[in-house]
Amino acid sequence: METFQLTGAISVLIYSGLGIAVFALVLLLVEVATKYSINRKIAHEGNIALAIVLGSMIIAIGMIISAAIR
Repeated sequence: METFQLTGAISVLIYSGLGIAVFALVLLLVEVATKYSINRKIAHEGNIALAIVLGSMIIAIGMIISAAIR
């Protein structure tokens, strides 16, 4: 029984790491693809609309990665 739990825990760690890596890669690609710095626009200039769009993209990417892992 312990072997089953150990392999399950290892699987969770692998899939979590893979999901986070893909997520970070997509965010990096979005940052590179835009003409401006997303961080600067949101943090320094206070662009709330851009923050909402980026937040919705983050949720969508997370849902896609979650569906791909299952």
